[in-house]
Amino acid sequence: MPMLRDAETGDWIGTFAGHKGAVWSCRLDPAGLLAGTASGDFSVQVWDAVTGSALWEFPHKHIVKTLDFSEDSKRLATGGHEGLLRIYNLTGNEVEQQTPLTIPQRPDKKITISKCVWLDDDTVVAAGSDGGVRFWNVNSQPGEKPTRMLTVDAEIRDMELSADKSMLTVAAGNKVSFFDLTKMALEGGATLHPSGTKFVAGGSDLWVRVFDFETGAELECHKGHHGPIRCLRYAPDGNTYATGSEDGTIRLWKTDP
Repeated sequence: MPMLRDAETGDWIGTFAGHKGAVWSCRLDPAGLLAGTASGDFSVQVWDAVTGSALWEFPHKHIVKTLDFSEDSKRLATGGHEGLLRIYNLTGNEVEQQTPLTIPQRPDKKITISKCVWLDDDTVVAAGSDGGVRFWNVNSQPGEKPTRMLTVDAEIRDMELSADKSMLTVAAGNKVSFFDLTKMALEGGATLHPSGTKFVAGGSDLWVRVFDFETGAELECHKGHHGPIRCLRYAPDGNTYATGSEDGTIRLWKTDP
Protein backbone atom coordinates (compact mmCIF):
# COMPACT_ATOMS: atom_id res chain seq x y z
CA MET A 1 0.00 0.00 0.00
CA PRO A 2 1.27 3.52 -0.77
CA MET A 3 2.50 5.43 2.28
CA LEU A 4 3.23 9.06 2.98
CA ARG A 5 6.42 9.74 4.94
CA ASP A 6 8.25 12.77 6.28
CA ALA A 7 10.91 13.67 3.70
CA GLU A 8 13.46 14.69 6.33
CA THR A 9 13.05 12.00 8.99
CA GLY A 10 11.43 9.17 7.03
CA ASP A 11 8.75 8.90 9.71
CA TRP A 12 5.45 7.34 8.67
CA ILE A 13 2.61 9.84 8.28
CA GLY A 14 -0.19 7.77 6.77
CA THR A 15 -1.23 5.01 4.39
CA PHE A 16 -3.59 5.24 1.43
CA ALA A 17 -5.60 2.02 1.68
CA GLY A 18 -7.97 1.05 -1.11
CA HIS A 19 -6.17 -0.54 -4.07
CA LYS A 20 -6.48 -4.28 -4.68
CA GLY A 21 -3.30 -4.61 -6.72
CA ALA A 22 0.28 -3.43 -6.93
CA VAL A 23 0.71 0.35 -7.02
CA TRP A 24 3.01 1.37 -9.87
CA SER A 25 3.09 5.14 -9.45
CA CYS A 26 2.44 7.74 -6.72
CA ARG A 27 2.36 11.51 -7.20
CA LEU A 28 1.61 14.58 -5.13
CA ASP A 29 0.10 17.58 -6.90
CA PRO A 30 2.21 20.81 -7.03
CA ALA A 31 0.41 22.22 -3.99
CA GLY A 32 0.88 19.05 -1.93
CA LEU A 33 -2.85 18.81 -1.21
CA LEU A 34 -3.73 15.90 -3.52
CA ALA A 35 -2.14 12.49 -3.93
CA GLY A 36 -2.62 10.19 -6.91
CA THR A 37 -1.94 6.46 -7.19
CA ALA A 38 -1.87 4.25 -10.30
CA SER A 39 -2.38 0.54 -9.81
CA GLY A 40 -2.34 -2.92 -11.30
CA ASP A 41 -5.98 -3.27 -10.25
CA PHE A 42 -6.88 -1.27 -13.40
CA SER A 43 -7.64 1.94 -11.52
CA VAL A 44 -6.32 5.34 -10.49
CA GLN A 45 -7.30 6.89 -7.19
CA VAL A 46 -6.99 10.50 -6.04
CA TRP A 47 -6.73 11.20 -2.32
CA ASP A 48 -6.80 14.14 0.04
CA ALA A 49 -3.08 14.27 0.91
CA VAL A 50 -3.79 15.89 4.28
CA THR A 51 -6.59 13.67 5.64
CA GLY A 52 -5.99 10.54 3.55
CA SER A 53 -9.63 10.44 2.41
CA ALA A 54 -10.38 8.96 -1.02
CA LEU A 55 -11.76 11.63 -3.36
CA TRP A 56 -12.08 10.00 -6.79
CA GLU A 57 -11.57 6.63 -8.40
CA PHE A 58 -11.05 6.36 -12.17
CA PRO A 59 -11.44 2.86 -13.63
CA HIS A 60 -9.25 1.74 -16.54
CA LYS A 61 -9.28 -1.39 -18.71
CA HIS A 62 -5.73 -2.54 -18.00
CA ILE A 63 -2.77 -1.96 -15.67
CA VAL A 64 -2.05 1.74 -15.04
CA LYS A 65 1.68 2.50 -14.83
CA THR A 66 1.88 6.28 -14.48
CA LEU A 67 0.05 9.48 -13.61
CA ASP A 68 0.80 13.17 -13.15
CA PHE A 69 -1.08 16.30 -12.06
CA SER A 70 -1.15 19.46 -14.17
CA GLU A 71 0.56 22.56 -12.80
CA ASP A 72 -2.76 24.04 -11.65
CA SER A 73 -3.91 20.68 -10.17
CA LYS A 74 -7.10 20.84 -12.25
CA ARG A 75 -6.27 17.94 -14.57
CA LEU A 76 -4.77 14.50 -14.21
CA ALA A 77 -2.91 12.53 -16.90
CA THR A 78 -2.70 8.73 -16.76
CA GLY A 79 -1.22 5.98 -18.92
CA GLY A 80 -0.42 2.30 -18.93
CA HIS A 81 -0.86 -0.99 -20.76
CA GLU A 82 -3.92 0.17 -22.70
CA GLY A 83 -1.73 2.48 -24.75
CA LEU A 84 -4.06 5.40 -24.11
CA LEU A 85 -3.07 8.72 -22.57
CA ARG A 86 -6.07 9.84 -20.52
CA ILE A 87 -6.68 13.41 -19.35
CA TYR A 88 -9.19 13.81 -16.50
CA ASN A 89 -10.86 17.10 -15.58
CA LEU A 90 -10.84 17.17 -11.78
CA THR A 91 -12.92 20.35 -11.57
CA GLY A 92 -15.85 19.20 -13.74
CA ASN A 93 -19.05 17.48 -12.72
CA GLU A 94 -19.22 13.73 -12.15
CA VAL A 95 -19.96 12.96 -15.81
CA GLU A 96 -17.05 15.12 -17.01
CA GLN A 97 -14.69 13.55 -14.49
CA GLN A 98 -15.55 10.04 -15.68
CA THR A 99 -15.32 10.97 -19.40
CA PRO A 100 -11.65 11.75 -19.97
CA LEU A 101 -9.92 12.84 -23.15
CA THR A 102 -8.23 9.72 -24.58
CA ILE A 103 -5.19 9.86 -26.86
CA PRO A 104 -3.85 6.65 -28.46
CA GLN A 105 -0.09 6.72 -28.94
CA ARG A 106 -0.37 5.20 -32.41
CA PRO A 107 -3.49 4.56 -34.50
CA ASP A 108 -2.22 1.22 -35.84
CA LYS A 109 -0.51 -0.30 -32.81
CA LYS A 110 -0.86 -0.39 -29.02
CA ILE A 111 2.09 1.28 -27.28
CA THR A 112 2.34 0.82 -23.51
CA ILE A 113 2.88 4.12 -21.71
CA SER A 114 5.48 3.80 -18.97
CA LYS A 115 5.68 7.43 -17.83
CA CYS A 116 3.82 10.68 -18.40
CA VAL A 117 4.62 14.21 -17.20
CA TRP A 118 3.07 17.63 -17.74
CA LEU A 119 5.40 20.01 -19.56
CA ASP A 120 3.01 22.97 -19.32
CA ASP A 121 -0.73 23.61 -19.12
CA ASP A 122 -1.22 22.43 -22.70
CA THR A 123 1.36 19.67 -23.15
CA VAL A 124 1.81 16.16 -21.70
CA VAL A 125 4.93 14.14 -22.50
CA ALA A 126 4.34 10.37 -22.73
CA ALA A 127 7.10 7.74 -22.83
CA GLY A 128 6.33 4.48 -24.61
CA SER A 129 7.43 0.88 -24.89
CA ASP A 130 8.53 1.53 -28.49
CA GLY A 131 11.23 3.97 -27.35
CA GLY A 132 9.17 6.99 -28.37
CA VAL A 133 8.75 10.13 -26.26
CA ARG A 134 5.67 11.94 -27.56
CA PHE A 135 4.64 15.51 -26.81
CA TRP A 136 0.84 15.83 -26.90
CA ASN A 137 -1.22 19.02 -27.02
CA VAL A 138 -4.11 18.04 -24.76
CA ASN A 139 -6.25 20.89 -26.09
CA SER A 140 -6.07 19.72 -29.71
CA GLN A 141 -8.73 17.83 -31.62
CA PRO A 142 -8.86 13.99 -31.47
CA GLY A 143 -6.77 12.29 -34.12
CA GLU A 144 -4.02 14.90 -34.29
CA LYS A 145 -0.37 13.83 -34.26
CA PRO A 146 2.06 14.63 -31.43
CA THR A 147 3.58 18.09 -31.66
CA ARG A 148 7.07 16.68 -31.06
CA MET A 149 8.71 13.29 -30.76
CA LEU A 150 12.00 11.98 -29.41
CA THR A 151 13.26 8.43 -29.83
CA VAL A 152 15.67 6.18 -27.97
CA ASP A 153 16.72 2.67 -28.94
CA ALA A 154 14.96 0.63 -26.24
CA GLU A 155 11.79 0.41 -24.19
CA ILE A 156 11.61 3.39 -21.83
CA ARG A 157 11.54 2.44 -18.16
CA ASP A 158 11.73 5.86 -16.53
CA MET A 159 11.48 9.53 -17.43
CA GLU A 160 11.91 12.70 -15.38
CA LEU A 161 11.43 16.38 -16.16
CA SER A 162 13.70 18.80 -14.30
CA ALA A 163 12.13 21.32 -11.94
CA ASP A 164 12.71 24.20 -14.38
CA LYS A 165 11.26 22.13 -17.27
CA SER A 166 14.47 22.49 -19.30
CA MET A 167 15.96 18.97 -19.12
CA LEU A 168 14.29 15.62 -19.84
CA THR A 169 15.99 12.51 -18.44
CA VAL A 170 15.10 9.19 -20.11
CA ALA A 171 16.22 5.73 -18.98
CA ALA A 172 15.90 2.99 -21.60
CA GLY A 173 17.70 -0.32 -21.88
CA ASN A 174 21.23 0.15 -20.52
CA LYS A 175 21.44 3.86 -21.38
CA VAL A 176 20.37 7.15 -19.83
CA SER A 177 19.68 10.01 -22.27
CA PHE A 178 19.47 13.72 -21.44
CA PHE A 179 17.51 16.05 -23.72
CA ASP A 180 17.91 19.81 -23.39
CA LEU A 181 14.43 21.11 -24.22
CA THR A 182 15.66 24.70 -24.49
CA LYS A 183 18.25 24.25 -27.24
CA MET A 184 17.41 21.42 -29.60
CA ALA A 185 14.81 21.09 -32.28
CA LEU A 186 13.42 17.90 -30.84
CA GLU A 187 10.74 17.01 -33.36
CA GLY A 188 12.82 17.21 -36.53
CA GLY A 189 16.16 15.71 -37.48
CA ALA A 190 19.87 16.04 -36.78
CA THR A 191 23.24 15.15 -38.28
CA LEU A 192 26.72 14.97 -36.74
CA HIS A 193 29.69 16.48 -38.57
CA PRO A 194 32.28 13.85 -39.63
CA SER A 195 34.78 15.47 -37.25
CA GLY A 196 32.42 14.94 -34.31
CA THR A 197 32.85 18.56 -33.21
CA LYS A 198 29.40 19.92 -34.13
CA PHE A 199 25.97 18.90 -35.31
CA VAL A 200 23.04 20.43 -37.19
CA ALA A 201 19.41 20.16 -36.08
CA GLY A 202 16.10 21.33 -37.50
CA GLY A 203 12.40 21.05 -36.71
CA SER A 204 8.99 22.64 -36.83
CA ASP A 205 10.23 26.15 -36.09
CA LEU A 206 11.72 26.20 -39.66
CA TRP A 207 15.22 27.17 -38.46
CA VAL A 208 18.42 25.23 -39.22
CA ARG A 209 20.73 25.41 -36.21
CA VAL A 210 24.37 24.39 -35.79
CA PHE A 211 25.51 23.36 -32.30
CA ASP A 212 28.85 22.64 -30.64
CA PHE A 213 28.92 18.92 -29.80
CA GLU A 214 30.79 19.28 -26.49
CA THR A 215 29.00 22.28 -24.99
CA GLY A 216 25.66 22.31 -26.82
CA ALA A 217 26.15 26.01 -27.56
CA GLU A 218 24.39 27.33 -30.66
CA LEU A 219 26.97 28.36 -33.28
CA GLU A 220 24.81 29.31 -36.27
CA CYS A 221 21.13 29.80 -37.10
CA HIS A 222 19.80 29.80 -40.69
CA LYS A 223 16.39 30.41 -42.27
CA GLY A 224 15.30 29.22 -45.70
CA HIS A 225 12.63 26.54 -45.47
CA HIS A 226 8.92 27.31 -45.38
CA GLY A 227 7.85 24.06 -43.73
CA PRO A 228 9.01 21.79 -40.88
CA ILE A 229 12.48 20.31 -41.35
CA ARG A 230 12.49 16.53 -41.01
CA CYS A 231 15.86 15.27 -42.27
CA LEU A 232 19.43 16.63 -42.24
CA ARG A 233 22.68 15.02 -43.41
CA TYR A 234 26.31 16.11 -43.71
CA ALA A 235 28.25 15.23 -46.87
CA PRO A 236 30.99 12.63 -46.30
CA ASP A 237 33.69 15.33 -46.50
CA GLY A 238 31.80 17.58 -44.07
CA ASN A 239 32.02 20.63 -46.35
CA THR A 240 28.26 20.84 -46.95
CA TYR A 241 25.04 19.49 -45.47
CA ALA A 242 21.55 18.94 -46.84
CA THR A 243 18.19 19.65 -45.22
CA GLY A 244 14.85 18.17 -46.30
CA SER A 245 11.55 19.84 -45.44
CA GLU A 246 7.81 19.34 -45.65
CA ASP A 247 7.81 22.37 -47.97
CA GLY A 248 8.88 19.94 -50.71
CA THR A 249 12.44 21.19 -51.04
CA ILE A 250 15.97 20.03 -50.27
CA ARG A 251 18.51 22.75 -49.53
CA LEU A 252 22.30 22.50 -49.55
CA TRP A 253 24.31 24.57 -47.08
CA LYS A 254 28.01 25.34 -46.74
CA THR A 255 29.48 24.10 -43.48
CA ASP A 256 31.58 27.25 -43.08
CA PRO A 257 29.60 30.08 -44.72
